[in-house]
Amino acid sequence: MNGSLEINIVEWHDRQDALKAIRKTVFIDEQHVPEELEWDGRDTECTQFLASFDSTPVATARLTPEGQIGRMAVLKDFRGKGLGSQLLVAVIAQAKHAGHKQVFLHAQVSVIKFYQQHGFAAEGESFIDAGIEHRSMRLAFDHG
Repeated sequence: MNGSLEINIVEWHDRQDALKAIRKTVFIDEQHVPEELEWDGRDTECTQFLASFDSTPVATARLTPEGQIGRMAVLKDFRGKGLGSQLLVAVIAQAKHAGHKQVFLHAQVSVIKFYQQHGFAAEGESFIDAGIEHRSMRLAFDHG
């Protein structure tokens, strides 16, 4: 992938147009997640991540105060190029920096292997969220 990738922590109120546009495209338009489920009212309390390729916003994720990684979305044209991995590594690094002992997420079953490659372990049974099969996953950080 030629070009310049930047991953930044951004304030929701400053960059919500870009963050919302990516999430709307991926979750609401492509995956048919109901809008009322996507916009859960928690965005202002979360740490927001925005990945831009050559200054164009192309991916996002958020970290809740409880250490849950969520709303990770990469625009279709930028998938399969390692960008999601770089974004996830940035979120994990920030979680460690913020003092979290672990992070967790609800992975769509189709991408469990992606998270396993980053050290996450699946837990419990699968469940349906927003009409999509998910599984809880957790990554505990080594102490020291």
